[in-house]
Amino acid sequence: MKVKEAEQKINQLSKELHEHNHRYYLLDAPIISDQSFDELLNELQKLEDAFPELALENSPTKRVGGGITKNFKTVEHRYPMLSLGNSYSKEDLIDFEKRIKKITVESEVEYTAELKYDGVAIGLLYEKGELVQAVTRGDGTHGDDVTTNVRTIKSVPLRLSGQYPEEFEIRGEIFMPKKAFKALNDEKSQAGLALMANPRNTASGTLKMQNSKVVAERNLDCIFYHMIGNDLPFNNHFDNLIAASSWGFKMPTLANQYIKKCPDMEGVFDFIEYWDAARDNLDFEVDGVVVKVNSYKSQDLLGFTSKSPRWAIAFKFETERVCTKLLSITYQVGRTGAVTPVANLEPVSLLGTTVKRASLHNEDFIAALGLHFNDEVYVEKGGEIIPKVVAVNKEVRLKDAQVITHLNICPECQSDLERSAGEANYYCTNESSCPPQITGKIQHFISRKAMDVDGLGSETVEQLFAAGLIRDVADLYDLTGVQLLPLERMAEKSVNKLILGLIQSKQVKFSRVLYALGIRFVGHTVAKKLATHFHSMEALSMAQHEELMAVDEIGEVIATSVRAYFDSREHQLLLRRLKKSGLQFCLSEDEMKSNEQKEGGLLAGMSVVVSGVFQGFSRDQLKQMIEQNGGKNVSAISKSTSYLLTGDKVGPSKMAKAQKLGVVTISEKDFLEMLSI
Repeated sequence: MKVKEAEQKINQLSKELHEHNHRYYLLDAPIISDQSFDELLNELQKLEDAFPELALENSPTKRVGGGITKNFKTVEHRYPMLSLGNSYSKEDLIDFEKRIKKITVESEVEYTAELKYDGVAIGLLYEKGELVQAVTRGDGTHGDDVTTNVRTIKSVPLRLSGQYPEEFEIRGEIFMPKKAFKALNDEKSQAGLALMANPRNTASGTLKMQNSKVVAERNLDCIFYHMIGNDLPFNNHFDNLIAASSWGFKMPTLANQYIKKCPDMEGVFDFIEYWDAARDNLDFEVDGVVVKVNSYKSQDLLGFTSKSPRWAIAFKFETERVCTKLLSITYQVGRTGAVTPVANLEPVSLLGTTVKRASLHNEDFIAALGLHFNDEVYVEKGGEIIPKVVAVNKEVRLKDAQVITHLNICPECQSDLERSAGEANYYCTNESSCPPQITGKIQHFISRKAMDVDGLGSETVEQLFAAGLIRDVADLYDLTGVQLLPLERMAEKSVNKLILGLIQSKQVKFSRVLYALGIRFVGHTVAKKLATHFHSMEALSMAQHEELMAVDEIGEVIATSVRAYFDSREHQLLLRRLKKSGLQFCLSEDEMKSNEQKEGGLLAGMSVVVSGVFQGFSRDQLKQMIEQNGGKNVSAISKSTSYLLTGDKVGPSKMAKAQKLGVVTISEKDFLEMLSI
């Protein structure tokens, strides 16, 4: 067969197989037998083997799997994958509606209620109707590229049909159906192997397997629930989901009743009550209902917090509660020295997993429970994931049961524990020699949001510490292949990867280095503000308490913590070693230039409140312009507010407060003229 003829045949077979796949897995209306489908697939596979250069990126043969992925690439989400706020009662949803109606421009708010699938969140990018990339949630900002494995999932369309946007992202939940989970465990039981704990964990583990052929055999499924893009066909969430089902996606639709458009909260309550009773009939796990404001215009107006959208909330079904016995309490020491009590429980099954331990948080939490040794306790799963002790069965308490009191010495190094006024936790005072504090600080230092050292994980840190090779983060940069090769699981390839990862980390920018140091109360945002204000580690280290307090959003507690860190002689020595190793201890020229532009911007030193609906730009775009021109976005009006930027339907309370305080109000047109746009 000639190349051109082979190309035409490959394209024809691919199109035909995609259509049959769609009919079988989404429409449940096949028009050919399984044997005929397999024959077509085998024919395509033979052609691709003979002409590998003609194989399509999203060929139907990718459904079978077989590709090996040793390392999943970490990528940044185009749009952050935020989590949802949780609610557990009708009162919570009524409060949610009240907050919505204070801000939204619509007199009557329309909602969608849809099932909350208990699986693994995934974001799929499509360009020109082809699947380009599949990324896990990860930390919400970055996730793992699992495209090869996702291509094996039959309900994920590799090529779309109909009229779809040129480019968009669609998000959904990958899960293992109950039948597939049971079949897998039956197979393992017959082979005498350990059984899987529950469908969700199995789906998560399967998605990160290195061999996509095994992933294909696990029969994962996927339902989609959210779309993002500039050219979506409709201006609301519900209609776009319905449209996406015609492009080839498995969506919650009116037909399967997994979604409902509701004119008010009463409709939402009806949906919740129906599925709370009917959820056990589904072939997949759900743990609640997601309620969303349907209109995109209202969604844009409501916006986001740093963690979740204001226009959506998750209602969690009442979780299973079990009773078991408290056997003992142990104490864990974190990287900051915080000591957390942990309940060791008589093993009990809860939502498909065996629970043996649960956090008791702190001394006040134990006191509030009224917990005694050997008590019978009630355990639930917070968010149906993390076990927690929620109550004590005092009716069966032993007469001689003793009250639980907190430790006063560190369980790891026997140093004194201290609890400062206003603090919930006790802290170990031996920062420099307490083993879990040392390894915890190093693990934080190498983490993805900090130095992001490729080839170095938590287990390796523990191994290096146990071998006496590292005692602080500076020791990492003194490691050599000669030291590492004799260690268990340290072959030449893994050693080279670790050393290269450390070398590459020296290019991580100053603000992340500052965050990586693990200074108490200095998170990402604070580290960026300090780096931007002081420009270098040296300047920051010499800043007095009053200078630190002068930095935007830096209060008494943070200033005291930062000053205490740099006053420590041990920390000073550590910083000298890190600087000598070549880490970035100051802003780059590009960062300095960008800051200078902002400092000299038209809005430098000004704070602006944005309220209302705008014609030419979205609120997020206007806020970005404010920051780019040196201004500061604030949410509440005060005497120090420079401007209230108003659009249509501006919040009446904001307008009234601005007038009362004499804050200048400007329109979108005024704002753009101010910036000469």
